[in-house]
Amino acid sequence: MCVDARDPDLVAGFWSALLGREVTEDPRGPLLPGSDTQVGLRFTPSDAERAGADRVHLHLTSTSAEEQERTVATALELGGSHLDVGQLPEEGHIVLADPEGNAFCVIEPGSSFLAGCGLLGELACDGSRAVGLFWSQALGWPLVWDEDQETAIQSPRGGTKVAWGGPPQAPKHGRNRQRFELRTTGGDLHAEADRLVALGATWLGSMADGTLELADPDGNELCLTR
Repeated sequence: MCVDARDPDLVAGFWSALLGREVTEDPRGPLLPGSDTQVGLRFTPSDAERAGADRVHLHLTSTSAEEQERTVATALELGGSHLDVGQLPEEGHIVLADPEGNAFCVIEPGSSFLAGCGLLGELACDGSRAVGLFWSQALGWPLVWDEDQETAIQSPRGGTKVAWGGPPQAPKHGRNRQRFELRTTGGDLHAEADRLVALGATWLGSMADGTLELADPDGNELCLTR
């Protein structure tokens, strides 16, 4: 997942320390590489103003109440802050924001849905069932949840889940601050773009560095690069 940032190094440093990942320098912005089971994060430079609610936020898991408290304390020490999004006092998860206001939740222990998903347990997205089905086909990741218009997918190897909450969806205000980036190891990028269009994506164009940009069925931008 790519995240726009006014200070990419600052935000990447925050998430590097919180997730225990090393930062890899990259011309397109500092990268926290993923793995077979954990989604990677890239922070791209942007001066765009925040408009409307973010359409993706991260869920970090906890194996105990003490670990949840440590994660929250670490995030606050690194420059994070508490965030009020209308959560109720009796809810067990804790909502925070990173140094540039990107929301994330530290989930209480005992979540059966996120059991075994690793520290970065979930990318919680605003989106329709149709977009969940699109991404399942695009990535070849099976649906692990499909109820009441809510969907979730997960790599066949396990790890981070990507979930969409169904209706109602928040209105989209311009270009998303968070975007999925698909990286191929070879082959024809345009042929891959054609495959995604056949699945329901919309072609948006090519960037100066050769990256191709499309939108998923809900209009969320995505990047395709080698």
